[in-house]
Amino acid sequence: MNRGVDRYHSDNTSSGYEKKDINVIRVIGIGLTAIILIVAAIVLLDEYFISAREKLMYEIVLRPESTKLRELRAREIEVLNSYELLDAHKEIYRIPLERAMKVLAEKEYQSRAGMN
Repeated sequence: MNRGVDRYHSDNTSSGYEKKDINVIRVIGIGLTAIILIVAAIVLLDEYFISAREKLMYEIVLRPESTKLRELRAREIEVLNSYELLDAHKEIYRIPLERAMKVLAEKEYQSRAGMN
């Protein structure tokens, strides 16, 4: 192999610097392409998340209530707010929940007032 000459380098090593500048237009083009791709990715991800959030909001809050669920809730409210004789022999009644809490509170108050 000759001194200073190989496959990758020329024999002329006297200059010490590059004689040719980089291709500025190519660098600017690559930079702009990268910026455009990043902005496009951000916009697409933002749209995806907005769409996913709206879909989730519809499923949780805005979806129409089923008729079976509406009927079940109506029956629950009726049972909780109505009077009914459950067992005549044992004298067991069903009374509204709020009334039952008042009756228990009155009984407890009477028992504590009787102790004093």
